[in-house]
Amino acid sequence: MLLFRTPIPADWLPKILAHLPQVLVDHAHLERKAATSALNLEKFRQLHSRVHELNAIAIEELQHFELVLRLLQARGIPFDEPRPSRWIRGLMRGIRPGVQGQVIDHLIVCALIEGRSCEKFQVLAEALEPIDPPLAQFYARLVESEGNHYATYLIMARHIDLQETDRRLDWFLDLEAELTQQGHPDPILH
Repeated sequence: MLLFRTPIPADWLPKILAHLPQVLVDHAHLERKAATSALNLEKFRQLHSRVHELNAIAIEELQHFELVLRLLQARGIPFDEPRPSRWIRGLMRGIRPGVQGQVIDHLIVCALIEGRSCEKFQVLAEALEPIDPPLAQFYARLVESEGNHYATYLIMARHIDLQETDRRLDWFLDLEAELTQQGHPDPILH
């Protein structure tokens, strides 16, 4: 169950639907970054026993990246520069220095990104069904994977320190709600 404290902004979906080519490029970059994040987490000693799980996430994210690249190619959309996300940048700024705090916070941020992706892909799939059924099916197929990644990252953090994870999750959920309510002027997923 997703724990978010604020809904997706009302202007998000119309903006996304009006700019699907840019959104697909943004999505490709998000999948690439998600793979990199999973691999970067492997450096923390607290996660050395979870390297196989992190590799599995990274591989799945790279597979999604490849799928989105193929969609871009099939639709004649050039792969372009990434657009920065104030939402992701704001969450990342909340990560504390220091190994124990840093790894827990990083896992929570990864979980929140995956959780919002799960939620937004479901909304997008439903909205695309009458106008672009193949793209709707594509996004519907990603929902479960994103939800699994969300849960996996939270479980990993809770295995390190349950009380600290729950305390920091509460803090990050407040930050996430504040950042979500600010919205973003560009047509990007996050």
